[in-house]
Amino acid sequence: MKPLIVMPDAVAVIADYLRSELGGVPVMSRVPNPRPRRFVQVSRVGGTARTVVSDAPMLDIHAWDETDADAADLIAMCRALIAALRGVTGGVTVYGSAEVGGPQWLPDPDSSQPRYALAVQVHMRGRVLER
Repeated sequence: MKPLIVMPDAVAVIADYLRSELGGVPVMSRVPNPRPRRFVQVSRVGGTARTVVSDAPMLDIHAWDETDADAADLIAMCRALIAALRGVTGGVTVYGSAEVGGPQWLPDPDSSQPRYALAVQVHMRGRVLER
């Protein structure tokens, strides 16, 4: 019987990594209510299996903060951290990442709060499902 390969939850892996590196900045997969003054959202917007044992999810990273400059700084930090990520994080092997869309000014339409967004594709290894 051919082994089943289960791909990791890329949102959880990247959100946990950013949370551990951003020194107390909330990082989540949904916009919370109430909103913190500063936070990062990670969501999967696509991607495909790269090989039979690896995935290449496309992720949107959004960073909100109190000022335009602070939101730009926060997305720049996320960008640098993701670009530097190689090796094992949260038990998942990450081979690297590619920027799909660089940081862009994207003010929040609901709150008018300053927000920047970034799109990345992260190459990560799956795991064999024990059956």
